Amino acid sequence: MEDTRSGSEGRTVRETLGVTTVAAGGTTSDYFGSYSVVGLLAVVGVLFVAAAFGAGRLLRPVVPTPEKLMTYECGVDPVGEGWAHTQVRYYVYAFLYVIFAVDSIFLFPWATVFAAPGYGAATLVEMFIFLGFLAVGLLYAYKKGVLTWT
Repeated sequence: MEDTRSGSEGRTVRETLGVTTVAAGGTTSDYFGSYSVVGLLAVVGVLFVAAAFGAGRLLRPVVPTPEKLMTYECGVDPVGEGWAHTQVRYYVYAFLYVIFAVDSIFLFPWATVFAAPGYGAATLVEMFIFLGFLAVGLLYAYKKGVLTWT
């Protein structure tokens, strides 16, 4: 039974004390108290990373030499300019692969829902609409000449 005695300004005792009941039956202090553990863990994690970076900065030797300041890649000394022309077609194929690989991930949940009773026809229509959008995108890329290897 909840205490509903009125305080000095017409409020209940629970309102006067600042205790509010939440949906799970606890109080707001219990609700936010459970998140304090997550917050404390996040703070400890940030402090741990900051301590590791700080210790690394304090313990490492700092002796800059011309060899250390020179740019290199894979241990090979740089020769010529730093600008190199790269074929864009490789990136286009990689991008198309990523698009269709990510889109194919949506087929797996569809296959599980398709087997559930009552979802067969609607799910089948939705998936063919989805595959139609993919086909239109592939056709567009083909018409633009993106898929021709030159």
